[in-house]
This record gives sequence, C-alpha cells and structure tokens, in this order.
Amino acid sequence: MICVDFDFFMPSRVVSGKSCLINKAELMKQFGSKCGIVTGGTSAKKSGALDDMKKALDSVGISYTVFDGIKPNPLTEDCTAAAKQFIDFGADFIVGIGGGSALDASKAIAVMTANPGIENDDIYIKPFVNSPLPIVLVGTSSGTGSEVSAVSVLTNKSGRKKSIKGPSLYASLVYADSTYTCSMPYSVTVSTALDALAHAVEGFFTEKCTDIPTMFAYKGIPLIWKGLNFLLENRDMLPDEKLREELYMGSLYAGIVLNACGTAFPHPMGYILTEHYGIPHGKACAAFTPALLDRAAVYCPEKLKQIEKMTGETAEEIKRKVILLADIPQIKMTDEQLERYTERFSPSVPGNFLATPGGYTYKEAKDLLKSLYQ
Repeated sequence: MICVDFDFFMPSRVVSGKSCLINKAELMKQFGSKCGIVTGGTSAKKSGALDDMKKALDSVGISYTVFDGIKPNPLTEDCTAAAKQFIDFGADFIVGIGGGSALDASKAIAVMTANPGIENDDIYIKPFVNSPLPIVLVGTSSGTGSEVSAVSVLTNKSGRKKSIKGPSLYASLVYADSTYTCSMPYSVTVSTALDALAHAVEGFFTEKCTDIPTMFAYKGIPLIWKGLNFLLENRDMLPDEKLREELYMGSLYAGIVLNACGTAFPHPMGYILTEHYGIPHGKACAAFTPALLDRAAVYCPEKLKQIEKMTGETAEEIKRKVILLADIPQIKMTDEQLERYTERFSPSVPGNFLATPGGYTYKEAKDLLKSLYQ
C-alpha cells in the first residue's frame, strides 16, 4: 500500500488575474461597510494598487481610512498606531496593500484592532480574546508569500525580528494581480525573488515537506529560478510583464511551502544581517543558502538532487549564482559581536534550527558567521 500524506490546510480565498480587484470588488461586502487600509510609503501608490482599492471600495459602498506608516521590517509600535486609528474609525475589516512588511503588519493590526488591550510587544505574549478582524491582502512584491501564510514577522522595541502565527492570521481574501509588482525596482525585485527561493528551498528540505507542499515546491522553484537567472544575466534590466507574473506566482507557491513547512536556519540567521547591517531580508537569507545546500548534500542528498532537477543547475552553480545575486557587502564581525548576535539561539533552540537537515546548533551558527565574516 502506498503511504500518502495528504494533510493540508490553507483557508484563504485567492482570486487572481489582471484587474481582479476591480472586477471582484463585491467580495469585500461580506466583511462590513468600513475598512482600514494598511500600506507603506510608496509601493501601494506607485503600483496603482491603492488607487484601484479605493475605486473598488467606492464601487461597493465601503468607506475607508488609510494608514501609510508601515516601514520595512514593521515595528509593533506602528501596528499599534494603525490599530488606534482604525478603532476610532470603527473599521469592520483590514485591507493590507504592499510587500511583505505591509501584509505582515496588517495581520497584527487585525488582532490589535479587535483587541484594544493589546499594544506594541504585547502581541507576542498576550492572548487575545476576540478573533482578529477579517483580512484582505493585495501584494505588490514577489517575495514573502504573506498572502497565503498565517505568519506575521514584526520588529519589537529592541529592534529584533520575531514572528507571530496561528490559524486566525490567514487572510480571508487575497487579490493576486501580478501587474502590481511591475513597479518594483531592480534591487527589490532581486531581493524579493531570493526571499521566495529561500522559502521554497528551506521548506522543501524540512521533514514537514510532505506530498502537498512538495507539489508546490516543484511548481514554484522553477519559476523563481528562471526569474533569478534573468535578473543575474540582465543587470539593472527589469522583467517584462510575463516574467513578473511568473515570479509572483512562484512567490505564492513558495509561500504555501513556507506556510506548511516553516523555514530552516538561514531565516533566523538572516535576521542578524538585516537588524545590524541593514541587508534586505531576501538577500540576508540568501547569504546562508549556500551553507544550507552544503548541509543538504550530507543529510538529504536525494532532496538536493531534486533541487538540481527543478533548477536545471548543479548545487555548485546554484550557490555561485545566489552569492552573486545577494551581493552582500563586506562585513567584519568581532568576537564580541558574534557572541551578542548568536545569544538569541541559546539556550532555547529555534524551531528553524531543529527543522534544518541534521538539526542545527548554537555553536554551528556561531561557527558559520565566523567563517563568513571574520
């Protein structure tokens, strides 16, 4: 008898295609008559997604207020400010428009708006009594896959990135229109694509990657890798609309892998480069992808062969190209910095470390940073 693991849960409703937001605006009427819109400073406007959302809401008689103060690596404090604005407005649901930062923040804001006693870093520790407000998401980047995950990564008052997650954080509705990603500049396109690759590859290597997420990895990785090859071969040249669509769909497939499987050690290691050296999240994770592939060669070589098949490249060539695309500037870390950066991994070992092929330890993390940056 063939043993098939078909367990799967991803309750978000996704509608896709060009102009899907305008054409299917009536779907938002089920959530109420008032909404709070969450955006960052630029992408929602430049992409045209914010204007389209306003038109869509106007067309179905839903009033709205906009909070556009979400920054990259969203702060819990900014989420609190947005929630207070939406509470005063009487919002029935939350709309998030933007890249991963705005989408992740929207999930936390949905919790805070429904639970006024939760503010700032309370979001990590304080149980919430009321269910979060319904969440509608519109992505403008091809990276995080936050549209289809129940994870929100936020930055606390200490400047450290930490995540919240749970079934109530799934979006109720996603408008997936890749044309909104066409305004991304070259560097952001590269970084977000590397982030999507990290989600798919790290998740694929975990033991949680059963039949369904494996299928999505096989769908997503070739699309993402095709886009990354184009970006490497055509420096400062932007993808056309077709390739933008492939990258965006690849990021959603990768997001489903991430949601089902989680990530391995490159993600928490990448937080160090983002928090202390300002390296964009996708590139920061990619800095450790070669080390993950080396580890896979030892602990799960058959899976590594599958990655080579999906990309059409050898592991060595994948590593070479990822390093070139990440383009990490020269970083030097002292012993004292190494100790301080890695203390977050001890004594409580992160789940990402445990999910890594062969497991991963505090000492290995420290040794890897030392080999790369000393």
